[in-house]
Amino acid sequence: MDPSILKILVIDDEISFTEEICEFLKKSGYSYFEAHSGSEGMKILKNQEIDILILDVMLPGMNGLEVLKEVKKKYPQLEVIIISGHGNMETVITAMRLGALDYLRKPLRHSDVQIAIERTQKFLQLNQKLKQVEEKYSLISKTLENKIDRKFIGVSTQIRNVFDQAMSAANYPDANVMITGESGTGKENIARIIHYSSLRKDHVFYAINSSAITDTLLESEFFGHKKGSFTGAISDKMGYFEVCNQGTLFLDEISDMPLNLQAKLLRVTEDKMITRIGDTKQIHTDFRLISATNHNIDRLVEKKKFRLDLLHRLNTLHIYIPPLRERPEDIRPLLEHFAGEYAAKHNKPGYRIEKEVFDVLVKYDFPGNVRELKNMTERAFILCRNNSLGVSDFPVKPVKIKSEMPRPELLDLKTVEAELVKNALKFADFNQKAAADLLGITRDALIRKMKKYKVNIIKIQE
Repeated sequence: MDPSILKILVIDDEISFTEEICEFLKKSGYSYFEAHSGSEGMKILKNQEIDILILDVMLPGMNGLEVLKEVKKKYPQLEVIIISGHGNMETVITAMRLGALDYLRKPLRHSDVQIAIERTQKFLQLNQKLKQVEEKYSLISKTLENKIDRKFIGVSTQIRNVFDQAMSAANYPDANVMITGESGTGKENIARIIHYSSLRKDHVFYAINSSAITDTLLESEFFGHKKGSFTGAISDKMGYFEVCNQGTLFLDEISDMPLNLQAKLLRVTEDKMITRIGDTKQIHTDFRLISATNHNIDRLVEKKKFRLDLLHRLNTLHIYIPPLRERPEDIRPLLEHFAGEYAAKHNKPGYRIEKEVFDVLVKYDFPGNVRELKNMTERAFILCRNNSLGVSDFPVKPVKIKSEMPRPELLDLKTVEAELVKNALKFADFNQKAAADLLGITRDALIRKMKKYKVNIIKIQE
């Protein structure tokens, strides 16, 4: 950020002090404004885009801490440097909790002010850099990010296809969607994107972990109950299906749902009618169902642990999120995004990620996927001794070298046996008796196999 366009507002009731500070700011090449009360300063903020506010604690009328609270409420992006000639540690702590970035005590030297401005400027640059990274790699708009309270970062073809599928699903607000993928890949993110991009976006999005509800409360939580229907039912209660009327119900870990509730869920998804426990009145509810699992749902169907008819109802649209190890090109943008977030959170501007870090992480298989990378990045910022993040700050487990599966054509028994016969003959210099001994069969058996597989010694020799 160029100092010549950095706009600084000074609020202090001492006219001689503001004149001195503003003169210094002018000579330093900053654009400056001055005010002598909180109300006067708020008027300037309303009409001008200010980058840094230098704010005195002791002000007539509304004091500096009250002004700070109001400023952070109306202008959360504005950075504030608190100054005071009467401050104590309690004032400092209160100011920092309210969002002040720095604190200076009067009398001030010009060098103190300059250092504080430069420190704040670095923080502003860091935030600007973070925004640029987000805009570069984010696949969703800022408005959608605010609605889902999450970011969706990626550059790979796979993750772009996932996003395209999610946006297509959003265009059909009545279609049920099943999202599959390993733990930590961002299944709930996709569910929220679908909901908040659809016509149901102005209604409730309710996320439920199917494995976190006890069996005794399952039916009550989903269908609701009437007062007095069982011990502890002290009032009428709406269930999840009813709460999500016009909205979206997201069932995470759907594969853990008990079979008895699966049957009831099948019925509800078909006619959208529910009956509360202890009641006979049917209630119509219009909800969209998005489910997710990190298990192989087809295998659970084969083992009779999940209903096939329910699966057909739930996966009208199916979105699979590939694991991070299958899209290594997303590791860099994700790491840069998380690094920007935690640099701001832990006040470590000017950080640098060594190239070797990316080389190591690309080779790592990330069993915890994006969630693991995020936690790994925060740990690196907490433990690093300087602003340079190196390989030692990202301790990863040794990569497991997986044995390569044989190609499908090599699993054909006839092909494999014919190749063995040919190789044995070559190794034995086409001596049939020696080749038979290598294969552990008789010479007659070898001749039969040669005829069976049409193995011609002359052609092999050629």
